[in-house]
Amino acid sequence: MLIVGLTGGIASGKTTVSTMFHEAGIPIIDADVISREVVEPGTTVLEK
Repeated sequence: MLIVGLTGGIASGKTTVSTMFHEAGIPIIDADVISREVVEPGTTVLEK
């Protein structure tokens, strides 16, 4: 299994490449999405 980490500065094309991977059927784990989900109002993490 190949695991690729996609990093880069602001406006470097990360979203574009991530979208291309997604459209090609490659699973995506987006740390930005996860980090927002765990601190949503009412979550245990936010309360702690």
